[in-house]
Amino acid sequence: MSTQRRVIFVNRYFYPDLSATSQLLTDLAAALANDGFDVHIICSRLRYDDAHAALPKSDRVGAVQVHRCWSTRFGRAGLFGRLLDYKSFYVSSVLTALRLSRPGDILIALTDPPMLSVGLAWVARRRGAALVNWLQDLFPEVAIALKVTRLPGWLQGLLLRLRNDSLQAAAMNVVLGERMRERLQALGIPAERITVIENWADGDAIRPMEASESKLRASLPVGTEFVVQYSGNLGRAHEYQTILGAAQILATEPGWLFLMVGGGANMVRLQAEARQLALPNMLFLPYRPREELADSLAAADVHLSCLLPEMEGLIVPSKFYGILAAGRPVIVIGDREGEQAKLVVAEDCGGTASCGDAQGLARLLRQLRAEPQRSVAAGGRGRTLFEHRFTPAKALGNWSAILSAVHANTGDGTTIG
Repeated sequence: MSTQRRVIFVNRYFYPDLSATSQLLTDLAAALANDGFDVHIICSRLRYDDAHAALPKSDRVGAVQVHRCWSTRFGRAGLFGRLLDYKSFYVSSVLTALRLSRPGDILIALTDPPMLSVGLAWVARRRGAALVNWLQDLFPEVAIALKVTRLPGWLQGLLLRLRNDSLQAAAMNVVLGERMRERLQALGIPAERITVIENWADGDAIRPMEASESKLRASLPVGTEFVVQYSGNLGRAHEYQTILGAAQILATEPGWLFLMVGGGANMVRLQAEARQLALPNMLFLPYRPREELADSLAAADVHLSCLLPEMEGLIVPSKFYGILAAGRPVIVIGDREGEQAKLVVAEDCGGTASCGDAQGLARLLRQLRAEPQRSVAAGGRGRTLFEHRFTPAKALGNWSAILSAVHANTGDGTTIG
């Protein structure tokens, strides 16, 4: 029997998908394989931005074995179709995990689709494997807070109980920040089975560049003097009215450009409202390929990150780390007592604005534009913070140590035939 440390991740998206969670998982899988783990991925054949992508059923990405299972392909346009995509992948991925897993394996459940830990906890018990939960968000709390579904009280209670049981059953629950840790401890999860490993960005690929070096910046409309960028997913958990309001306030002043790069439900809404208002200072672009991310981030003078206050401790925006790596100041829109907002203030690497305070956001942007040296210095402090706290080496080293400890307590592993 082989003692090679074997891990099986389950998440709906993986390389070559460009969504944030997919990129993080791709980084972690490659690093663990390089560290001697036998790494397998169970994912869908879809891409976040392309439900009809024809990705192969079985694939290898470097040393990582990828198992892509069937699911429906309705995509993200409608809630009903999205739910069918969730449910079909949920069933398919759990059955695939049941087929692949062996005693001594470590099953790692991410949170797309929601409640994935429940099915994998059952698989782990059946197969004598260990379960690790990598919590990118907390469901059903997110759905309840956003009111995206009206769950009957009995069903809401059942989902919470099942989810909590799967957290209790895990060898370890990996969360993204202290506020999320506090949420789990309040649910009665033992402190020794919760650990914080913050997300990261590739600080070698994303390095501080002059805006003049950016190809994207060179392609922007003539007369653009100060670029305010939002990069990535702008979903239901992300507040956007404050950005729209600030763009309206600054629309009559020359040289401003709000560059919105990415997608998501609220990006669609924001684009429609900006078009209705005929705002001349807003430009929308699709997701950039990963190899263009450094150039795209460098195009901005300042970046925005936003989160609804009620989402604190449920979600941690991962775009924050790429902004720090790019050496740009960041303005966090949301709860000023939130985890990332307090960090920005403590490290003086940008600023904060409350949700709904468009005037305050516009005022802060004017200050950064009027004081370019202050802006550059703030970006430099952000890069220093990144190098001290949010590098891949730090996060991946923590992951390797945790999984090695879990493996040591689960017995010998086997290999997939």
